Amino acid sequence: MSWYLYRFVDTLKSVKSYLPDSCWNDEEQETVHFAKHGHGRDDTELHSFREEDGDRRSSDSFDENNGERQGGNSKLNGSVPGTNVGGEGEFGGRESQISEWQAGWNVTNAIQGMFIVSLPYACLHGGYWGIFALVFVAYICCHTGKILVACLYEPNESGETVRVRDSYVAIAQSCLGDKWGGKIVNTAQIIELLMTCILYVVLCGDLMIGSFPDGPVDQRSWMMIATMFLLPCAFLQNLRSVSWLSFWCTVAHILINIIVMGYCFTRASYWAFSKVPLRIEIHYFPISLGIVVFSYTSQIFLPTLEGNMRDPSRFHCMLNWSHLAAAIFKGLFAYVGFLTWAEQTQEVITNNLPTKAFKVIVNLTLVIKAMFSYPLPYYAAANLIEIAFFQGKPTTKFPSCFATDKELRVWAVALRVLLVIFTMLMAISIPHFAILMGLIGSFTGTMLSFVWPCYFHMKLKWNELPWYTISWEVFIISIGSFCGVIGIYYSFSALVQAYHLPLPHGETP
Repeated sequence: MSWYLYRFVDTLKSVKSYLPDSCWNDEEQETVHFAKHGHGRDDTELHSFREEDGDRRSSDSFDENNGERQGGNSKLNGSVPGTNVGGEGEFGGRESQISEWQAGWNVTNAIQGMFIVSLPYACLHGGYWGIFALVFVAYICCHTGKILVACLYEPNESGETVRVRDSYVAIAQSCLGDKWGGKIVNTAQIIELLMTCILYVVLCGDLMIGSFPDGPVDQRSWMMIATMFLLPCAFLQNLRSVSWLSFWCTVAHILINIIVMGYCFTRASYWAFSKVPLRIEIHYFPISLGIVVFSYTSQIFLPTLEGNMRDPSRFHCMLNWSHLAAAIFKGLFAYVGFLTWAEQTQEVITNNLPTKAFKVIVNLTLVIKAMFSYPLPYYAAANLIEIAFFQGKPTTKFPSCFATDKELRVWAVALRVLLVIFTMLMAISIPHFAILMGLIGSFTGTMLSFVWPCYFHMKLKWNELPWYTISWEVFIISIGSFCGVIGIYYSFSALVQAYHLPLPHGETP
């Protein structure tokens, strides 16, 4: 009996060694709040845009931890961001360090956001291969996240490993040159962020028309109505005014996931196991794969997240557990959701809920969450564009967006309003949620999560890497490039075909 007890305790110690230290630290009685990175009232992830001494920072600090996308920036004019060991970069400095659990929560929110509602649709066209992709892509993204952070460090003259870079952009500039490195990565970030904004608008239209399919308002009109409520985003100069919404948005989405999963399990006796396809539909599977890749894209913010951890040595442990949890939950959610509705699975799974009142409540909650999530990627994209083009001469060609009193100029507000309208026009032009999501994943997702991290890692660490690591990363680059190209091709083909068919819920093009 004592031997079994010893083995049990030994096993617990082994598991404990892989868990974040803060779980077992009795000396620091810290209450870990959802979506918080500090101890102050405003220390939420929505408060990541910080202003110092009344001046706007020269670098953007976007962190959308309750939503699905993250982003940061450095200037697009080719200047290398200031490097320091403390981790100050596009997400701000270390004045608000985070624990391992808080970092893991941030990563989990990034890769398990509200776009998870489209994963059963990916299973519809991917079958068991789609489930495999959800696990395999999680493994790859976990690996590329680690090697991307490894690119931040170099040995010094004493042989000690020190942090010499602070962001994805700084890594790109080291590998691709000061002139083009930052521009290429920031362009990908802007595209990713703006497309995320477009997806939120499309999602609002999908959810509303799914709730009221027989109403007088069509899908595109619902998108316009949603955009009316998003126009105030143009006046945001910081995110303090909406920071308190982060926690409740995240909790609401978790509850909705639990409700959907709970309903699916009540229908377990009717699950259609035989309907899960084993073959790959070449015209649809690349789109499904793009959806999967998009759902795991988090590499943009990982460098600064690691720099802001109290114990950066726990970063690998945190990344392992967060991606493992995401792979299990996403695979289960996609599989169970498809088993419940089989061929009837819609692009947004909540539209499959049977009771109208039930569906309306869930969908309206998701619409509100989408609209509260929109300001984060929108503000980050606007900030990136302002830093790239509107800092004033001689830094940029155009004058600064801010007057001497630090308020936005009238024409700058007008440009921001036009940016909101641009996302609406794009959403109206491409009102196909799953296809658009697959296109983004195939384009920016594969580059940011597959190709660039491996290329940068091999370029910076080539002499230190064993042959099997190089072979593995060459494979990731190859599969990322291949999946990206065919995903873009078939996504565009699906969009072209969609314009010749009736739009969702009977609307005519």
